Amino acid sequence: MAREKPWFKSYAPGVPHELEIEKVTMDEALTRSAGQLPENTALIFMGRRISYRQLDLLVNRFARALLDLGVKKGDKVAMLLPNIPQVVIAIYATFRIGAVAVMNNPLYTERELEYQFNDSDSTVLVSLDLLHPRIMKIKDQTKIRKIIYCHINDYLPFPKKHLFPFVKKDMYRKVEPQKDVYEFLNLVGKYPEGPMETAARWEELGAFLYTGGTTGVSKGVMLTHANISSIVQQFAAWIPDLEKGKESVLAVFPFFHSAGFSAIQNLCVWMGYNMILVPRPEPGVILEMLKKFKPHFLPAVPTIFVGLLNTPEFRQMDLSFIKGFFSGAAPLAADTLQQLKDLTGAIMLEVYGLTETAAMATITPWKGTIKPGTVGVPMPNTEVKIVDLDTGKEELGTGQPGEIIIRGPQVMKGYYKKPEETAAVLKDCWLYSGDIGMFDPDGYLTIVDRKKDMIIAGGYNVYPREIDEILFQHPKILEACSIGVPDPYRGETVKAYVVVKPGENLTADEVIRFCREKLAAYKAPKMVEFIDALPKSAVGKVLRKEVKELDRKRSQEKKA
Repeated sequence: MAREKPWFKSYAPGVPHELEIEKVTMDEALTRSAGQLPENTALIFMGRRISYRQLDLLVNRFARALLDLGVKKGDKVAMLLPNIPQVVIAIYATFRIGAVAVMNNPLYTERELEYQFNDSDSTVLVSLDLLHPRIMKIKDQTKIRKIIYCHINDYLPFPKKHLFPFVKKDMYRKVEPQKDVYEFLNLVGKYPEGPMETAARWEELGAFLYTGGTTGVSKGVMLTHANISSIVQQFAAWIPDLEKGKESVLAVFPFFHSAGFSAIQNLCVWMGYNMILVPRPEPGVILEMLKKFKPHFLPAVPTIFVGLLNTPEFRQMDLSFIKGFFSGAAPLAADTLQQLKDLTGAIMLEVYGLTETAAMATITPWKGTIKPGTVGVPMPNTEVKIVDLDTGKEELGTGQPGEIIIRGPQVMKGYYKKPEETAAVLKDCWLYSGDIGMFDPDGYLTIVDRKKDMIIAGGYNVYPREIDEILFQHPKILEACSIGVPDPYRGETVKAYVVVKPGENLTADEVIRFCREKLAAYKAPKMVEFIDALPKSAVGKVLRKEVKELDRKRSQEKKA
């Protein structure tokens, strides 16, 4: 029995405090969904529908292709793809033969990709045709020996598939035949689709997901099949009144990101839901898909929601088909949350987790109380503590900020080939997150900031996220990011970078006065710089580290 926790009383009826995890790998879950819901649509891609039965058979074909290319159990297969059908097929085929799916970001530079391919020991790459020139620049510096290219039009419906190379010339690249280079469709067509036994085993490695590198060099997070399946079961238990095979999800998060990998792709496979694939997560594309497919759930990062809310067409749409929004990967401003709720009346789930927890650790209670500024409560089978920042050993009480540590079946095995970094964050089965947070009396968690982002101004601890939340409340501010900058008197002082909403005018003095009305004097920005756009990750997360670097360069230029 789970020991009583304050957050249990916030769980929805039917959500267990302690979940009995089934030892079913995600590959087995796909075969099960294909058996139970064979004609249910698994994937929708630009009008083409692929059923669960068809998906399972395609996975068999590609799994046999990988085996024929010499991929063995435990080998690393790199994926460099947007959200198109081939990435789902490739991931599950890799699972099926007992190999490891290594997820990579197509927006990364050659330097970053070369590092990740080498770090992961990947020998086979499944990539997009458009990336061929970049791949060939670095291939010989890596262990990649075989490359399989996918075309965006491979799984388009007729006649789009045949017209695509002529109409969308900038999105199609013909790959010339050469040794150890293959085209996905040609390869898949050579192999039978008959049943295959899975080689995936519960405690063995299933995937590497790379951290964003926002706090240094990106690290390969080793997830076992137990990690990958457990988090999906924990999430499925959180939504007890949703039936298998009855829902549709707009796949906005890319599958190389832990939120897309776990909370969209794998949850949909487990539950037999429709995945509506979004290869380019931009507000205009998302609007078109909302109109055309009317998905029940829209998971995204806050910047996507802000972009949609600033689009008149979104505000004027009938959005009654949306049952819920999921927000993660970055803080959701209270104002954004309220606007979405007022506009749609839909459920809003804010999620907190890390790549190291396969995306999730806490979440807003299903159909429960929403507390703006919090990220909900710990999920079933998940323990979360707040410990002191100095030793990491003393558990702190309600309302006291400290480091968030997490224990549960979703916590990673470790960082690949990085024993020292692993030992620094995994201690006695607890994951030390590097995030500062605190619990309220009901067990709701508030993320105060990153441990490394904390500003020490005149001896006071200042959390940039708290300042950002205030800045987001200003009606003329679209985006904001606060950082600490050197100060000869205070050690550090607060500087805010601000993006103003289109058509609005704002001065630095107005921003500073606004903050001083809502924050202690030592927390309010002393400097404000306006900028056209903030640097963001591939999923729209503001990169505070890059804002700091931008500020450092600008300071040097002024001194020169």
